Amino acid sequence: MSNFTHLHVHSEYSLLDGLSKISKIIKKTKEFGQSAVALTDHGGMYGAIDFYKKATKEDIKPIIGCEVYVATKSRLDRQRQDASHLVLLAKDYQGYQNLMKLSTLAHTEGFYYKPRVDKELLEKYHQGLIATTACLGSRVNKLIVGGELKEAKKEVQELEQIFGSDNLYIELQRHHFDQYSKDPKVPKEIKGELLEMYGKEQKAEKELIKLSRELGIPLIATNDAHYITKEDARAQDAIVCIQTGKLTSDINRLRFVDTPDFYLKSPKEMEKEFEDLPEAITNTGKIADKVDIRISLGKWCFPKIDLPKGKTATEALKDMAYAGAKEKFPKMTQQIKKRIDYELGVIDEKGYSAYFLLYADLVEYCESAGIYTNTRGSAAGSFVSYCCNITTVDPLRFKLPFERFLNPFRPSPPDIDLDVSDDRRDQVIDYLKEKYGEEKVAQICTFGTMKARAAIRDMGRVQGIPYSEVDKISKLVPMGSQGFPMTIDKALEITPELKQIQNSDPKIKDLLDLSKKVEGNTRHISVHAAAVVVSPDELTEFSPLQFEPGGDEKIITQYEMHACEDVGLIKLDILGIRNLSILANAIKLIKILHKKEIDIHTIPLDDKKTFEILCDGETFGIFQLASSGMTKYLMELKPEKIDDIMAMVALYRPGPMSFIPEYIKRKHNPKLIKYFDPRMEEFLKSSYGIITYQDDVLYIAINLAGYNWEEADKFRKAIGKKIPEEMEKQHAKFVDGAVENGMTKKRAEDLFSQIETFAAYGFNQAHAASYGVLAYWTAYTKAHYPVEYMTALMSAEATHTDKLTEAINECEVLGIKVLPPDINESLTDFTVVDIGKEQALPAGRVKDGGKAIRFGLNAIKNVGAAALEFILKARKDEPFSSFSDFLNKVNLQKVNKKVIESLIKVGAFDRFGQRTALLAYLPQARDAATKLAKERLSGQTSLFGSAEKSIKDLKDNVPEVEEAPLSEILKNEKELLGVYLTGHPIKALSAQIRNRLTHKLNQLDKNMNGQSVSVAGIIASLRLVNTKKNNSRMAFAALEDELGRVDIVIFPKLFKDTADIWKEDSPVLVSGRLDNKDDELSLIVEEVEEVNSEFLAGQPVTLEIPRGTDKKVMQTISQLLQENPGNLSVEIIIKNGGADKRINLPYKVNLNDSLRKKIASLL
Repeated sequence: MSNFTHLHVHSEYSLLDGLSKISKIIKKTKEFGQSAVALTDHGGMYGAIDFYKKATKEDIKPIIGCEVYVATKSRLDRQRQDASHLVLLAKDYQGYQNLMKLSTLAHTEGFYYKPRVDKELLEKYHQGLIATTACLGSRVNKLIVGGELKEAKKEVQELEQIFGSDNLYIELQRHHFDQYSKDPKVPKEIKGELLEMYGKEQKAEKELIKLSRELGIPLIATNDAHYITKEDARAQDAIVCIQTGKLTSDINRLRFVDTPDFYLKSPKEMEKEFEDLPEAITNTGKIADKVDIRISLGKWCFPKIDLPKGKTATEALKDMAYAGAKEKFPKMTQQIKKRIDYELGVIDEKGYSAYFLLYADLVEYCESAGIYTNTRGSAAGSFVSYCCNITTVDPLRFKLPFERFLNPFRPSPPDIDLDVSDDRRDQVIDYLKEKYGEEKVAQICTFGTMKARAAIRDMGRVQGIPYSEVDKISKLVPMGSQGFPMTIDKALEITPELKQIQNSDPKIKDLLDLSKKVEGNTRHISVHAAAVVVSPDELTEFSPLQFEPGGDEKIITQYEMHACEDVGLIKLDILGIRNLSILANAIKLIKILHKKEIDIHTIPLDDKKTFEILCDGETFGIFQLASSGMTKYLMELKPEKIDDIMAMVALYRPGPMSFIPEYIKRKHNPKLIKYFDPRMEEFLKSSYGIITYQDDVLYIAINLAGYNWEEADKFRKAIGKKIPEEMEKQHAKFVDGAVENGMTKKRAEDLFSQIETFAAYGFNQAHAASYGVLAYWTAYTKAHYPVEYMTALMSAEATHTDKLTEAINECEVLGIKVLPPDINESLTDFTVVDIGKEQALPAGRVKDGGKAIRFGLNAIKNVGAAALEFILKARKDEPFSSFSDFLNKVNLQKVNKKVIESLIKVGAFDRFGQRTALLAYLPQARDAATKLAKERLSGQTSLFGSAEKSIKDLKDNVPEVEEAPLSEILKNEKELLGVYLTGHPIKALSAQIRNRLTHKLNQLDKNMNGQSVSVAGIIASLRLVNTKKNNSRMAFAALEDELGRVDIVIFPKLFKDTADIWKEDSPVLVSGRLDNKDDELSLIVEEVEEVNSEFLAGQPVTLEIPRGTDKKVMQTISQLLQENPGNLSVEIIIKNGGADKRINLPYKVNLNDSLRKKIASLL
């Protein structure tokens, strides 16, 4: 066996500067017959635990290291390019812990372009670490190449002083840049650079050997491996181009392709490379022999839990569960006692009592702070959790099995997935920090990876292949399903067109081959949406830490979720859910406006009005039920019980949607209900004999095939993951078991096929119950308190213009008027206000409620928190009596000209005059207010009394100016509110182009991939780009109508022919093909027409009158139309369910801006 060990190795966790997957590093090391290998990723330890586990599993000694960046002086200095390399290797567990601390401090204290340590930190945390002088990027090498030999010697001596002579090694690398420079494929410009690199490497090596001899510091040989084989160099080169935003064809960049030498060389290659310095090889083995790291994995380390005096965690949990049961149930039945004792027995046996207490405390805090919670996943099957108020669904009522969550055979710890109000998630995490210690709590990182389609797009982009070609190829890769990501190889097997293109086009074959090399690789680090860890000691005892990417100073782990659990950290799953925020805020509004306390947990689950709105398709804003597809099914289903909602949550996407039509049929016709086997009625009765939940599969395996819970859980996982070998075993076991329990083999085979079809998509019943109940809560609140619910929803969606647009439309359908901001009525958020009958909308179920929703001031662009604070403070005692009164009461430095103009443009001062007139009056009024403010400061008073009296008596002197056209008013609203509030430009036109449209934009669905549609809208945003192939101009735009929004793509040929049409705010009618790319819907435009006066002249106008519109309103509209003669034909449609009444007017109309505005205001 060779004495050589690779001690300088990068993996994919060097984040776009390393290609190698850890599994491939280990596999190659084993192939070489080596017994150890190091992992030394740049600046972080992201892959350390994965590396440790995979190496030890294969009897390879893992040497955990890091190629750290070292600041020249202090890590606190802020100088770019101040980051030299140094390789650190953990010799033992203390060294591993110190390496975690160094990596943490590099990110949290020393980050400036790179995470940097300094010698102060190295001195403090050197114990247990071995250091090597690294590559040409190290401080020592830089000094040597720069001719500063004394400084280089001094640097080595300082490192020796820090780490000790036994723990410092001088590292040599030989990459033969001179030989590669002779390759005719290498660009001329690069040849000189390679020769220069060769000169530097030679110079550095010569002096490093001298220093080694002079100072007695051993040499080691490394190869700075970034990929596995020489053939991977192009892929490494490409991922570096992704990181740096370059093309592979660019000359002036960091290049790996010209020197394919940075691979995991065999021991023989390395021995031959350094045959003149055999000790450099032997010393690597000596380092490997020194290393002995043992990390304890798989053992939970709980934070300190507050327990009642003299009680264990098990006893405290038992007391809590029984006390909770007594509160929730009027009678303590045997069933309740039996279930509690059974669950407590399993929980205690597995050692998880403290885990439940931790969650119980957290939920208790949330409840006391008014933070709404719910649970996801199988945890709702725990009756103990329900009694301890951790979960919200009664498992006995819904027959939820505990064993799906936790059973005596389960090898892994349980997961309680907690949902909280999204606007208060940070508060929940802050509570954990306060209770357990800030240094013991962090959010968990996650890694974005290059999936099949993304890999093709990335590789195509860096190779300069035209977007349209890459887009076409990537779309030929089918989308994977949940738990089954698509791969390029699999796509080639199942997509003949992709295979044919690969075989016929060498460029595409090369693209796919290159994409396969990077497919699945880590691309970037981000923050997990839910996971938080709590530690008994400082977190750096368990995981290195860093700041959240993007500049926020939130601390996250460098270990991903599974690695955190492996090292013993307690993971809490806390996900922010917007609907919980909406629900909580709606119930607050109900309390304020109606003086009524609602406990959402005790509302009846059989409320007739709640089911009525679902049957009517009034699902907007309702948790899990708002999509167009779900709405359609609900209207067909006509749910009458909570079980129906639960079933729909489970069956709808990503569930087994093909079962839904049969479920609906059986609900409406009980004669159609049948059971594959009579024994299945016991657990399929509530779902009309349809296999609906994962739990149904477990019950089938247990009751019909003789499985126990351990076997049933393995069965579920095997068929869910579709592992061929395991599937084959389970297939045979299930069929044999079913036959043994009285079923024919043919029937058993049929049943297995049904289960196999279902299992990949099924939800567990506890999850569906929890989400079904939350869906019901939101539906109940909207059904009974629609104004309050929609107000809370709009406040939550204030910055999401698409949702806000939909919400405004929903309010119109409901009969709720949405009013523009008002300087005297608006609060920070949207609010409920009283209106008279004359202001009410003509139609909708709540049109007579006497309530409207007033826009919140924080929804206005340019009106920041500081300005808002001064405005609300100025009107605290009394409303503003005039525009001038407003200007004289607010701080005009904080509430500046831009703020005031924005308020005017969105209608906040409409009570004091028209918008255009107020804008014209603003300079004069503002000057007067400024002058008066100066007088007050100087102590002057007016001739007739105090300054305060003169302010109160101020009158506006607004000039008479013609109001701006409706189009300009709408444009201002869109710019500053994100929505068209007075009306939508396309709404006035849609009547004339109705016959040309196939859909409104909110009707477009991701399931319509490839379908041709014709839609109309305003170009809300436009981005022009030039293609890299031939510099042709194309465009990406957002199209918006009054109900929705869609991204559109205009390829070069069409753009060239229609360039004049593509302008922001222009109304257009487009036809094209829908494209669902990476689950993001867009429209590829094939034809476009500008909706201008010339276009409209040939289109008949259709005017829709909503159902239930008052006759007086219709008479007013008729009069307005007659008063505006023109050249447009008009058809009136009076909506009346399925029997709409159509009237063709005998005269023609001039539908100008003014008339459109008047009609819109009436409707």
